[in-house]
Amino acid sequence: MAETTKKTVPFSGTPEQEQQLRAVIDAHKDSQGALMPVLQKAQDIYGYLPIEVQKIISDEMGIPMEKIYGVVTFYAQFSLYPKGKYNISVCLGTACYVKGSGDIFNKLQEVLQIGSGECTADGKFSLEACRCIGACGLAPVMTVNEDVYGRLTVDDVADILAKYE
Repeated sequence: MAETTKKTVPFSGTPEQEQQLRAVIDAHKDSQGALMPVLQKAQDIYGYLPIEVQKIISDEMGIPMEKIYGVVTFYAQFSLYPKGKYNISVCLGTACYVKGSGDIFNKLQEVLQIGSGECTADGKFSLEACRCIGACGLAPVMTVNEDVYGRLTVDDVADILAKYE
């Protein structure tokens, strides 16, 4: 997809989650180097780090939003977007790619109508590319949460997605 904005589900944090976040910030805010542990705990609480969560951290810790956003986008462990109930990851490592994983990834984008790192509007599926999951002998490979699918073709995509409907 050549869109410049990512589709995502609306932020739906709960008061309980915000209370947990504020407790984490209070426990760390006077510590040197506290931003990383606070961001990690925030992602554990919410599942991702939307702008609303970054704003709370910025306000409560006195750290500029630009710095927080820079850290969140620099480290691969952090996500700006929610994961779907079923997180699909397609290996685009060399062995998988030469056996057609790029076509499988493109088919998933087409069918789900989302791009890499995005989540369907209903929150059911999210899609991402990964580099190698260590199952090169099964190339091309994709995972749906913990389920591994190997020796895939584009024609397998619809049947796999149907299992999660």
